[in-house]
Amino acid sequence: MIRRRGGIAALSSLLLLLLPVVVTATPLAERQVLENGLTLLIRSSRALPIVTIKVTVQAGSLWEPETRAGLANLTALLLTRGTASRTAAQIDESIDFIGASLSSSADRDLSEVNLTVLKKDLPKGLELLTDVLLHPAFQQGEIARKVQELRAALRKRQENPGEVAEELFNELVFGHHPYGRLLEGNDTSLATITRDEITEFYRAHYTPERTLITVVGDVDHNEITDQIRTSLGSWSRGTGFVKRATDPTPLERKIVVKKVDRSVTQANIILGHQGIRRDNPDFYAVTVMNYILGGGGFSSRLVERIRERNGWAYDVSSQFSPGLERGAFQVVLQTKNETAGPAVQEVVRELRRMGEQGVTDRELADAKAHLTGSFPLRLDTNAKLAGLISAVEYYKLGLDYADRYRTLIDGVSKADILRVARAYLKPDGYVLVVVADQAKAALSE
Repeated sequence: MIRRRGGIAALSSLLLLLLPVVVTATPLAERQVLENGLTLLIRSSRALPIVTIKVTVQAGSLWEPETRAGLANLTALLLTRGTASRTAAQIDESIDFIGASLSSSADRDLSEVNLTVLKKDLPKGLELLTDVLLHPAFQQGEIARKVQELRAALRKRQENPGEVAEELFNELVFGHHPYGRLLEGNDTSLATITRDEITEFYRAHYTPERTLITVVGDVDHNEITDQIRTSLGSWSRGTGFVKRATDPTPLERKIVVKKVDRSVTQANIILGHQGIRRDNPDFYAVTVMNYILGGGGFSSRLVERIRERNGWAYDVSSQFSPGLERGAFQVVLQTKNETAGPAVQEVVRELRRMGEQGVTDRELADAKAHLTGSFPLRLDTNAKLAGLISAVEYYKLGLDYADRYRTLIDGVSKADILRVARAYLKPDGYVLVVVADQAKAALSE
């Protein structure tokens, strides 16, 4: 009997080894919604006595009026430039004293406030974060200084051929949509934005139900939850729905060429069109396809054809920039003025080839291996983790995203690549911007 039980035990162990391993998905963070609608995401990481807090608010340029371009960015930047009880200098001194960092910024889809602080100084850091988030003063002097800085930066941009090309490209691709204008706004809009408009934008958009807070680092879940509830629990909900811009108007399927004459030795070229939204189910097939086309560095087709084979450019790349609405697809390169025409023709040929022939087994396998193999590098610091967790929550990707990512990428087939290339690459209808010495570029229409 004893021998029999031993044999059964050994057989059971062998069968267990042969069964498929079931891995329980681990959420990127613990999620809860506080009583006032504030979403809180916590990821405890005790490797270092450091805490990173990222505040993400639905307050990007998608929510600003066209005539007040730059309002979202200006509002975000001013959060850390003085509160009802602290001047900008006092905030800076307090942050420096504890060796922390505190910053605020805006993007097209969202605005952010970021804090990194030592564990021992977390109470002070959280106090400062709460103050700038809930009690910004928007002092007239600080507004004037920030506007002056932004207008100077806008003038500086015009000296950079690459930034000139980017600005024109977005205008042509997105028109009057917020994605088509500079986040900083323009001279006219910045000159007309008033303090009352900044205050009103803040009151309408910086509300707890429009905000998520991600905490990563040396924290206890219950303790940090209580601290944030104490600090931000009294933050009042907004008064109602706030309208934002929706998808940009689709472009006509035609070729639009914009030439800018500059006395430069290198032509700055951007070729592309509207792309996809982040919630597009084809996002992962598009990601793999774009890696092979021009997103994979030296292993991409565009680099192999334009740099390695012809020596026309040191760097060439392609990318999709999806957001809450359709972002851009673009190929960016710099080349000698004299080779601008041939380089553009080669880019268009590669776009067409991708839609006609698809990719090889080797290209597909290499792309998947890189995309899945490099994914852990997006999780190796508190700041990266906080950024990923915030994005996953903001774009509603699911907190099991890290566990699903490999499956999503590995599930892409050659047929998928061919399908999305035909759907989302438009070699017969694109915007082309060339900032160059046009006499030497001799670019055909």
